[in-house]
Amino acid sequence: MKVKIGPYVKWWSPYRLAELIPFVSEDTHDKIGSWLSRTWIDDLCEWLNSKTKRKIEVRIDKYDTWNMDHTLALIILPMLKQLKATKQGSPLVDDEDLPPHMRHTLSKGPDDYETDDRWVHYKWDWVLNEMIWAFEKELDDSWEDQFRHGEPDYEFIHVGGEIGTDSELNEMIQKNPDYWVDTNKIKEYNNRIDNGFRLFGKYYRNLWD
Repeated sequence: MKVKIGPYVKWWSPYRLAELIPFVSEDTHDKIGSWLSRTWIDDLCEWLNSKTKRKIEVRIDKYDTWNMDHTLALIILPMLKQLKATKQGSPLVDDEDLPPHMRHTLSKGPDDYETDDRWVHYKWDWVLNEMIWAFEKELDDSWEDQFRHGEPDYEFIHVGGEIGTDSELNEMIQKNPDYWVDTNKIKEYNNRIDNGFRLFGKYYRNLWD
């Protein structure tokens, strides 16, 4: 894969040109911009905008889609982290996507936190953190190890068929009684990962700075 995307191009208009004039009021800028929009300057701006394109180069190799979920996570994770660090605003988050203590019915206090910008940002930060956590686990092949206790001792036992032929059947047995796997915790983690991906899909169109 090779991806090269340049910065957004400048969009020119008569009003934007008027804003370049120094030492005049905003009202004067508007009046000049309005006047320029009725002249050939407006056509010139349209022509310039039509000739200026954002540089976008994307090449996808066949191996990029062998594990496309993993490949995309390599790109999405650092972008989510940068968005969280540089964002200048936050969208509203539905109550159903938040833990109980952060929902509207329980979060409202004497300062009316529901309309407080800090509370809106706090909720969005929580959603972003869940997305980031999910993609981190997507890239971590070892997270299940923390829920495995002891060392397994496997042995293959012959259970049927003729040994040494295609009909031979063997069963793998784990013989260490001290080895166990906390499947409930693994299920909890997987549910949280799935929810992080669900939030990513639901709020995908809000992922902008």
